[in-house]
Amino acid sequence: MVSKKIMLDEEEIPKQWYCILPDMPKPMPPLIQTDTKAPGPGIVPLIFPKEIIGQEMSQERWINIPDEVRDVYRLWRPTPLIRASRLEKALKTPAKIYYKYEGVSPSGSHKPNTAVPQAYYNMKEGKERMATETGAGQWGSAFAFGCQTFNIGCTVYMVRISYDQKPYRRVLMESYGATVHASPSKETKAGRDVLAEDSDSSGSLGIAISEAVEDALTNQDTNYGIGSVFNHVLLHQTVVGQEAKKQLELVDDYPDVIYGCIGGGSSFSGLFWPFYYDKVTGKAPKDIRFVATEATACPSITKGEYMYDHGDTARITPLVKMHTLGHNFIPPPIHAGGLRYHGIAPTLSVLNEANMLETAAYNQVEVFDAAKTFIESEAIIPAPEPTHAIKGVIDEALRCKETGEEKTILFLLCGHGYFDMQAYDDYNQGKLLPYDYPEEKVQKAVGKIRELYPWLATLPY
Repeated sequence: MVSKKIMLDEEEIPKQWYCILPDMPKPMPPLIQTDTKAPGPGIVPLIFPKEIIGQEMSQERWINIPDEVRDVYRLWRPTPLIRASRLEKALKTPAKIYYKYEGVSPSGSHKPNTAVPQAYYNMKEGKERMATETGAGQWGSAFAFGCQTFNIGCTVYMVRISYDQKPYRRVLMESYGATVHASPSKETKAGRDVLAEDSDSSGSLGIAISEAVEDALTNQDTNYGIGSVFNHVLLHQTVVGQEAKKQLELVDDYPDVIYGCIGGGSSFSGLFWPFYYDKVTGKAPKDIRFVATEATACPSITKGEYMYDHGDTARITPLVKMHTLGHNFIPPPIHAGGLRYHGIAPTLSVLNEANMLETAAYNQVEVFDAAKTFIESEAIIPAPEPTHAIKGVIDEALRCKETGEEKTILFLLCGHGYFDMQAYDDYNQGKLLPYDYPEEKVQKAVGKIRELYPWLATLPY
């Protein structure tokens, strides 16, 4: 039995992105400026191009993809949808399992789907350089690729623990022409402040965001790029789900359930948003479920508080309502670096509060156990992040084995793990630990936010 690739012609690359905002169960809570204690964009207009800001707030369901962006997409899109027949056989499940494989992109993940348009829009506004952060390095390498494509300089602040764990991600970024700093760095005030308190800080995405945002604010020729969380990033990823729908149509199938991993939420949203559109508009042939999986070491949605918080550690950004572990969160040194952010996309937070999502958290030992099963059958080495989705899929397939249900399961393999061999080496040698972030730390962190901004309790949002 051979797992089957379902392919599309490149002319079937989507011509529009899907924006979920018009179809949300309730309006999105506004950004809040701490100086005025009222809704406002804060620094956002200072670090993003107008087109991106427009997409961030758009109430249009469908947004045209520029021809220049689609031309770059042709380097790797459409990506394959694969029927995981060998995995089905190994699990002895009656379920059908499909995965959309984004590891065929130049940088090896889904991230170029938004890196390319972000670089394009900034180039169109005349910016000469971009600054960004990266956790595991997937976003940083994709953004470096996007910036190189449109001849823009790129500076990346890479979380220190990943900078040390994943040196070849740094090399990949540098090969695309980027300058890479381990964060916290001495390049910014935000970084120096952290190092003054802890010279051995392993860093966090919150710290790296502070550094990148500060860089953009203090250099007129520079804007900021972000790889997840924001609405415009998630809508750029919907090329993934739109292609998956077309591919499933070719085999006359439709998912009962969709799994994805979440750090900020971009890869999962890119896959499930187009199916969510089917569901809320009555076009879905089934009562489809959406399951978001995350790390127990960084349980933003399963343990995080739904409240206003900063997206960065230095509190430069405006307040955003989202599930959060607190902006001072310093994650344990797990290998799924892309899942180590303290917050989650505001859109996912609203959907979760409306009970339109299911969530699950797994530790890094059990997800690598799942990865081993996947590798033995499908042969692709997954990045540590999507192993969380694979764990959820395997559990779902085994439940189908017990009940005899012939469900169709779809998940996103959002990137390959060929630069993550240290993680697999640690797993093979039994060095991985099953980190579980304590609830008391979450309550302490969110308590500090309430102490810092006691007036948050009076907001009507």
